[in-house]
Amino acid sequence: MIDVTPLYKYDISGPEAADYLSWVTVRDVTRLKQGRSTYLCWTDEAGKVIDDGTCSRIGPEHYRVTAAEPMFHWFSQNAHGFEVEVSDVSSEWAALAIQGPTSRDILRTVSSGIDVDALPFFGVASGELAGAQGIVTRTGYTGDLGYELWVRNADAITLWDTIFDRGQAHGVYPAGLNALDVCRVEAGFIMMGVDYTGAFDAVIPSQTSTPYELGLGWTVNLKDRDPFIGQAALEKEK
Repeated sequence: MIDVTPLYKYDISGPEAADYLSWVTVRDVTRLKQGRSTYLCWTDEAGKVIDDGTCSRIGPEHYRVTAAEPMFHWFSQNAHGFEVEVSDVSSEWAALAIQGPTSRDILRTVSSGIDVDALPFFGVASGELAGAQGIVTRTGYTGDLGYELWVRNADAITLWDTIFDRGQAHGVYPAGLNALDVCRVEAGFIMMGVDYTGAFDAVIPSQTSTPYELGLGWTVNLKDRDPFIGQAALEKEK
C-alpha cells in the first residue's frame, strides 16, 4: 500500500475535451473509451517530452490526467479555442495504490458497486471505497497486479485504515516511495527527473529527449488524426 497522493491531477471536461487532449498530448484521445485509462506523454513544438502520466476517461466528457510536475500552466494555455475546462484538482483528491498479488482480494473487501474481477488492465470504475464515493483504476507503477484508489482527501484516512483493518489476512503492509522506485525500475518504467529531463527543466538542448529516444514511441499516434503539438517534429524524426 503506497500513498501516491503527491501526483498532480487535472480534470479536463467539456464537449471538446477529447479533441483538446488529442491536441496537447501525443495520443489520439478521441479513441479512448469511457471506463478506460491510457499512458501518454506530451511534448513541446520541437517534439521534446515535457512530462508523462495517465489519462482516464471517467465520463462522456470528463477526463483526469496525472503528471509528475505542475502542468496547469501548460494545459490551460493550450486550451484556448477549445470548449473545455481545465481544473487543477491536485489538492482535492488523494490516491492510494494497492499493488501486489493479493491486491484484488483486498480491494474486494473495501469496495462496493465495483465489479473488481471484471475490471480489465487500465480499466476505470466508479463506486464506494470504504463507504465514500471514489474511483478505481487498474493501474500502478510496479509492474505487478495493482490498483489505484482515488477518493476525496477527507475520505483518504478512513480508506487507508479500512484497508489495513481488512487486509491483514492478505498480508497488507505500507511501503514508501523508495520501495516504489525499486519496483518501477524492475518493471522498466521511466521517471521524469531520473531517467529523463523534462523539456521545461532542461538547461541545454542536449538534455531534452523525444518519445522515440525514451522508448515511448509506441505512445505516439501520427496517422489518421488531427494535428497535435510537436507532430511535425516527431514525423520528421520518425
